[in-house]
Amino acid sequence: MDKQAAALAAQLGQLLLARGETVATAESCTGGMIAAALTDIAGSSAWFGYGLVSYSNEAKQDLLGVQAATLAEHGAVSESVVRQMAAGARERAAADWAVAVSGIAGPGGGSPAKPVGTVWLALAGPDGLSQAFVCHFAGDRAAVRQQTVLTALGRLRQLIEDCALSA
Repeated sequence: MDKQAAALAAQLGQLLLARGETVATAESCTGGMIAAALTDIAGSSAWFGYGLVSYSNEAKQDLLGVQAATLAEHGAVSESVVRQMAAGARERAAADWAVAVSGIAGPGGGSPAKPVGTVWLALAGPDGLSQAFVCHFAGDRAAVRQQTVLTALGRLRQLIEDCALSA
């Protein structure tokens, strides 16, 4: 894990620990890299207990409750799917927060509508809180995946901090 991901994961862990909250992950294109960054932090079992790699559409449906109709209509790399992934991970883990990602890391698999580097990210939180973002990352497969990890950790940390300020 790079230093920036380690620093973000540590900050997120400290924030969750201070708040007595937990996080879960649901990952497709990153293959568990977000969960790995979080669990590289000593003591992470206090605030992380559930991470799913749902690479196939079947796994997204079976493990996270993503609707087959949503996958058929929008595809795995879509706002609707990542929102359902995040909600499913949060619910199944009984976690306060969840982050989900699905994207096209390359080198193949892209299309004019969804080129390589397209990644959807969703965050789910208390009281039905849900946010989704589309990102377009440049670089090879490793770069797209690493940028996804950094963005996911940073966005989740920012959302939790924003919620703490408004509470």
